[in-house]
Amino acid sequence: MLSTDQILEAMSGQGLRITDQRKTLAKLFGENTGYLSAKDVYEHMGRKYSGLSFDTVYRNLRIMEELGVLEQVVFEEGVKFKGSCNQDHHHHHMICLQCMKTYPINFCPMNLTDTPDQFRVVKHKFEVFGYCKDCEQNREEETALAAHGKEGH
Repeated sequence: MLSTDQILEAMSGQGLRITDQRKTLAKLFGENTGYLSAKDVYEHMGRKYSGLSFDTVYRNLRIMEELGVLEQVVFEEGVKFKGSCNQDHHHHHMICLQCMKTYPINFCPMNLTDTPDQFRVVKHKFEVFGYCKDCEQNREEETALAAHGKEGH
């Protein structure tokens, strides 16, 4: 994951003015390994900057995603962002739906698609959602406990 300094360097390298708000945003994503919704970010930023609009937060998230310092993932409950990986090669992710831990997919399945000649791919994403070993085990234990509790009634 990119550090706060790496995020700030990428932003200033693209000519963005590094305001106090952008420093706070970079720090939030540089220190947080999980996925955050725009609402999460807005609430975090609102504690420090009263009067900050949701549109300003969302616009900065989009800019940071376009610069490649944030990754955007669409979950069932909506769009979330996290700091980009600091791996310098193209890859995709498997994402645990419970703890949000990500695992790299170190090859690109795009090469396996049958892209028609009349279509030019300019961008793609490939994400696999499921449960990591620990979360799957916890889910199985909860299911077993719930089933056992029903038998006792």
